[in-house]
Amino acid sequence: MTTHTFHWIIGCLGLLATTLHAQQRDSRSRTYIPPTRIVWQQDSACIEGEENLLKPGIGQADLANQNLCVLRSSATAHPALLLDFGKELQGGLQFVTGMPASQKPVRIRVRLGESVSEAMCEIDGKNGATNDHAIRDFTLSLPWLGVQEVGNSGFRFARIELLDDSVELQLKEVRAISTLRDIPYRGSFRSNDERLNRIWQTGAYTVHLNMQEYLWDGVKRDRLVWIGDMHPEVMTINSVFGYNEVVPKSLSLIRDITPLPSWMNGISSYSIWWLLIQRDWYYYQGDWQFLKAQQPYVTELLRHLISKVDAQGKEQLDGNRFLDWPSSENLPAINAGLQAMMIQALRAGVELSQLYADEALAQACQATLDRAVRYAQKHPQRFPAKAGEIQAGDKQAAALLTIAGVWDPQTANSQCLAVDGAKGFSTFYGYYMLRAMAMAGNYQGALDVIRTYWGAMLDLGATTFWEDFNMEWLPNAARIDELVPAGKKDIHGDYGAYCYQGFRHSLCHGWASGPTSWLSEFVLGVQVVEPGCRTIRITPHLGDLQWVEGSFPTPYGDIQIRHEKEANGHIKSRIEAPKEIRIIQ
Repeated sequence: MTTHTFHWIIGCLGLLATTLHAQQRDSRSRTYIPPTRIVWQQDSACIEGEENLLKPGIGQADLANQNLCVLRSSATAHPALLLDFGKELQGGLQFVTGMPASQKPVRIRVRLGESVSEAMCEIDGKNGATNDHAIRDFTLSLPWLGVQEVGNSGFRFARIELLDDSVELQLKEVRAISTLRDIPYRGSFRSNDERLNRIWQTGAYTVHLNMQEYLWDGVKRDRLVWIGDMHPEVMTINSVFGYNEVVPKSLSLIRDITPLPSWMNGISSYSIWWLLIQRDWYYYQGDWQFLKAQQPYVTELLRHLISKVDAQGKEQLDGNRFLDWPSSENLPAINAGLQAMMIQALRAGVELSQLYADEALAQACQATLDRAVRYAQKHPQRFPAKAGEIQAGDKQAAALLTIAGVWDPQTANSQCLAVDGAKGFSTFYGYYMLRAMAMAGNYQGALDVIRTYWGAMLDLGATTFWEDFNMEWLPNAARIDELVPAGKKDIHGDYGAYCYQGFRHSLCHGWASGPTSWLSEFVLGVQVVEPGCRTIRITPHLGDLQWVEGSFPTPYGDIQIRHEKEANGHIKSRIEAPKEIRIIQ
């Protein structure tokens, strides 16, 4: 080997190493899922063998050309099928074709939908249907005797329509491609109430779908890192999956694209949520190296927040002053909620500064915290503003004030949170309303709300929880997994508000998963006392349940728990925990 050849080989190896280093490896896995049923057909006389699409496939075209679904069009007939894949998915579709006489590609139109009605609709500028964030309505050419994969959206239903006149399409397989992280559900929850069990599992699955390369808010729309929306998702991840890289990756991403003094996602409260996630993630996962790496940004953010509290202790947050959409027109609720959030941020600031051994910053946070609390106590905003009238946003503010420790939990519960049961709840802030009800000892009321509010989505055919839901939508509403019967309301197309009107409304939103972590924390009873789960208090609140059992993930392994209610009402518990964890009962 000549010297020149040797150096050329070394150079090639170096270039290869550089190229490999620059590549990103996908952390997700792909699963191929056949449809579970055919919901609807158009020009069914032009379709034969459609039952073959329901069989498991292998993703390979072949020369046998057997067991096909054949669609034939004419000048007046263009057959179509609506397939149901059984549950909400994130990903696309795989088509495996046969070999008709014509070897030309065949054009089809594909419409994906989170509901039957969305998959059947047109994008008309009025009904909310959109291709924003993810293309869900598109045309596609399928090859002769081949395989085609396409799509990247959140959906359960797919409508496939033959477009051209006088063509034949032979379909061997149409399978959904589910793309998500292949991770175990280390946490679990089971009780004698199957409705609650389904709700816990549905919340877990909703967040799992959103755990893509980064932690999204929705798999159809809002495929973005919305940091405030992440807090309920992170609490669910803590309760179900334990440590997962998607959380620190997403926290770091939003930090790196938001130089201070800008607010994350343009929303001041969202920068506060980032701070609270940092604290909560450390408590559950004990990742000191990650938390330590955040110190420069955390300390600068805390100083920025301190500058937004005036001499009287009133918050002066600028940017977009936002809690959640249902509260966005209730200015008193927003003002009270942001004051409560500032108090929570400063309290977390004291903890984090002490961990960083920054005593000066800890003292500054404490002094500002004291001032902010005094202001909140001196200028109480109680909800509802008028006795007996709960306005949209009142329960959000009441929950935040309660969690911040500036409104007595029992009073907040009786005057606002428990009024009218599940009415006035929201999918995002519902988690904090449930937490505030628990602080008041109203565990039974919270269980009833979970069954009523989140359970109603299941009753309508949901397999994931929605961006928003309102109990007033229920009368005469059709299920999302059926064609809307005459005289019924389309709960997907006819409702929604703000930025999520009609079919733009996401039916898989991670912020709606609150009952999952709440049930683990307050019914199973797992509360983290010391960072890294070194000390855990287990205090079950079964309400009307007879028994509950489950597991909880920690950095040292999973805790196994079972609680049974005896005849005298006493709770008998069995707990198995890793030896590194101290259990307090």
